[in-house]
Amino acid sequence: MSDPHTTYVRVEKGDPSEEELAALTVVLLARAAALADAAATAPVPLRAVARWRRLERAPGFAGPRTWRRAA
Repeated sequence: MSDPHTTYVRVEKGDPSEEELAALTVVLLARAAALADAAATAPVPLRAVARWRRLERAPGFAGPRTWRRAA
């Protein structure tokens, strides 16, 4: 189990009250729950297709006559 004294939110500047920290925690938890629900209900694509070319997978040299196909 996790330590009950683990810090998940750190205040960088200012001195918020207990109520302000509680309100921020509620907003963050509600947003996380909404994102989890949206991800659970979103359709999963069968295959994601990249619309760009991955140059590291391109062959270095295609053949001696490839310059003719370029025109």
